[in-house]
Amino acid sequence: MQWIIRQIAAEIRVGEEQVRAAVQLLDGGATVPFVARYRKEATGGLDDVQLRELEVRLVYLRELQDRREAILRSIEEQGKLTPELRAAIEAAPTKQELEDLYLPYKPKRRTKGQIAREAGIEPLADRLIADPGLDPAAQAQAFVKTDKGEGGEDFTTVAAVLDGVRDILSERWAEDPALVQQLREWLWSEGLFKSKLATGKDENHPDVAKFRDYFDYDEPIGRVPSHRALAVFRGCQLEVLEAKLSLPVEPEPGKPSIAEGRIALHLGWSHQGRPADDLIRKCVAWTWRVKLSLSTERDLFARLREEAEKVAIKVFADNLRDLLLAAPAGPRVVMGLDPGIRTGVKVAVVDATGKLVDTATVFPHEPRRDWDGALHTLGRLCEKHGVNLIAIGNGTASRETDKLAADLGKRLPGMQRVVVSESGASVYSASEFASQEMPDVDVSLRGAASIARRLQDPLAELVKIDPKSIGVGQYQHDVNQGELARMLGAVVEDCVNAVGVDLNTASVPLLSRVSGLSGSVAKAVVRWREAHGAFRSRQQLLEVSGLGAKTFEQSAGFLRIRGGDNPLDMTGVHPETYPVVEKMLAAAGKPVQELMGRGELLKTFRPERFADDRFGAVTVKDIIVELEKPGRDPRPDFKVARFNDGVEDIADLREGMELEGTVSNVAAFGAFVDLGVHQDGLVHVSQLSHKFVNDAREVVKTGDIVKVKVLEVDPARKRISLTMKLGAPAGRRDGPRDNRFEGAARGQRAPTNPAIGSAMQGAFAKLQGLRK
Repeated sequence: MQWIIRQIAAEIRVGEEQVRAAVQLLDGGATVPFVARYRKEATGGLDDVQLRELEVRLVYLRELQDRREAILRSIEEQGKLTPELRAAIEAAPTKQELEDLYLPYKPKRRTKGQIAREAGIEPLADRLIADPGLDPAAQAQAFVKTDKGEGGEDFTTVAAVLDGVRDILSERWAEDPALVQQLREWLWSEGLFKSKLATGKDENHPDVAKFRDYFDYDEPIGRVPSHRALAVFRGCQLEVLEAKLSLPVEPEPGKPSIAEGRIALHLGWSHQGRPADDLIRKCVAWTWRVKLSLSTERDLFARLREEAEKVAIKVFADNLRDLLLAAPAGPRVVMGLDPGIRTGVKVAVVDATGKLVDTATVFPHEPRRDWDGALHTLGRLCEKHGVNLIAIGNGTASRETDKLAADLGKRLPGMQRVVVSESGASVYSASEFASQEMPDVDVSLRGAASIARRLQDPLAELVKIDPKSIGVGQYQHDVNQGELARMLGAVVEDCVNAVGVDLNTASVPLLSRVSGLSGSVAKAVVRWREAHGAFRSRQQLLEVSGLGAKTFEQSAGFLRIRGGDNPLDMTGVHPETYPVVEKMLAAAGKPVQELMGRGELLKTFRPERFADDRFGAVTVKDIIVELEKPGRDPRPDFKVARFNDGVEDIADLREGMELEGTVSNVAAFGAFVDLGVHQDGLVHVSQLSHKFVNDAREVVKTGDIVKVKVLEVDPARKRISLTMKLGAPAGRRDGPRDNRFEGAARGQRAPTNPAIGSAMQGAFAKLQGLRK
């Protein structure tokens, strides 16, 4: 365990004692949010990002250690574990390198090389590679068998014996960990990731044409961006594309490749015209073409996919975090409109607490076109319930429905309207929880209610939906679903606990995301609330069936009670530290109500004065910060984006138009912006700022309201190119952007790089001998 702690400490650049304390807390059942917020003293202030990274690496390194021990046992049972091999296995830093070392000893089906060894041909192979001056044919005579083996093995000719030599040597070299790792890293650096249209596919077919950018594509594999890698892999899975790994310089027909030259370099051999050199050259070629080329391609494709998936999952997680922490409209009466054409616009009104109070369906669009009737119905509902905020789903007929809401606003001054994402609303509407919340309401009307609640409190509403259904991912169906679910679950947990949860109004899905609370305990909390009324204090949580002291410790600090018996229960101060607050009250000579929110008074307190053996100065400082702004919400203030009138469809867009929109999704290569025309526009990373931008998230995040200019519109392909460079460019201080591979993101072919490093020169020198 000590080496794991040392490794993690080095990776996240913290002290070993910090890591050891965090591991002990996590192993003891503590959650990341709890440790990050209430155990800073123990961990030396590790934040939630560091703890999440620590948690992931802890799992990986423990799995690595388990595999290491299993491999050592296996090799030891074979009687082949030498001190040198043990040291190499114990020092292997990754699962891949561990498997490379294990490959020669891994139980497998009988290979041609193994059959040749069993036939006693290995001494000949050793003799020829040690002294290429020997004549292979002459030496092989002594190894020719008079009869075939019992299993049909045929070494009755010189040619068959020499084939056995080839099989033994190529297998031996292909299982050389140093050679395999060297070739793998060289090709990761220099190899080309290529794709082309699969044979027999019609490039004009709609399902094929979407991959047009990759019909003739190549790029250095180590520099392929996540989105392009996943696009190619998806195309291959659909049998639209064919992908392969190519050498940086393809060999001429009949000539040795650079890869064969690198194998020769590793072996310290070159063709010098000796009797055995032709045979060894064939063995080298066989090693690459038959043994290593496909396995190396497979390994590097797996590595590319793994790294691309990591990026894609991180993009999804970052966007989800931004969406969950978007500005809430707060406790306002909201009307939700779920747009539709023939089926009508579904209407739901929710009160300030999110309770559904009224529903309707209006038909302002085709075929009824009852515009005035729809306005009358909406106006009546607004006056009846005091609505001054309308949430409009961004699906079909969104812009037409937004225009309807705009006309309503002319009749009702002060009315605000916001177009919100309705991704996942249908999933929620048909869910078991939605049927429990609104049992007698039509499924379509539940969607309108969900849209309204998303505006009130995005976090509280979106936690009811599987994060994968929220629609802010990049190739989310092409990545490891287990890893995606783990990461998104962690994001939701962190966001919920960062904001805090109202114990007396929170739903079961929201409560189940609170630190320490499982789904069953969350249901028990709601049942207690329904049976006994609102919680008056956090201590009453201990009366809930199934909620013990450990769960209370993990969850209590993140649960809020407004208007309860103890004002501290509405803050992020943990009940375990209430005695520290009591010391402060005694020192100030004031009740807690007069202390909370009094920043000027609280700033006079010295944390060291109130620290003790259990709670140090760091914890006391956090308490003071919380008392300065009790129950603070870390989310930004609510703002509304305004769409341009007359711009309702992609056909209404013109180059040069300046518009306002909402960032709907962010990827490393750019940001997608909802302009209200049913098709998001793309601001490429190079168009986000006059300054150099490496990652789009440096400039924007999901939910931001931005001003953009239309650069290009392609209605046929439904592509909108935007820029955020609206003003005069600032003086450039950074170097020019490397645009070599940005073109591929815009549908242009990325150039290849045939440059060869110094190590390649040596390979070519060996090739001169190979080509004789």
